[in-house]
Amino acid sequence: MSERIKVAATSQLTPGQGILIKIKGHQLALFNVEGDFYAIANRCTHSGGPLAEGRLHQTTVTCPWHGAQFNVSTGEICGGPAVTEVATYPVHIEDQSIYVEL
Repeated sequence: MSERIKVAATSQLTPGQGILIKIKGHQLALFNVEGDFYAIANRCTHSGGPLAEGRLHQTTVTCPWHGAQFNVSTGEICGGPAVTEVATYPVHIEDQSIYVEL
């Protein structure tokens, strides 16, 4: 059964920003894309780079280690060297609070 967990306030992330969140043994990268929020696994599927530290351009995050690119809304690969999608997590906004569903 999934669980919604409060991870941040919407005011903590400006558009174009990503942060690392740690919840229940998971490390996730949380992104603000023009007021829409997305959560993905923080580890790049190529070699484990920290995606929360990556550069975000529109809905694409670029891993800071080797340049793999992922769509933060779908987890799909946008550019190699990664060959496996990154996991995504549902995000919900309630009263200016951000919740992630695990």
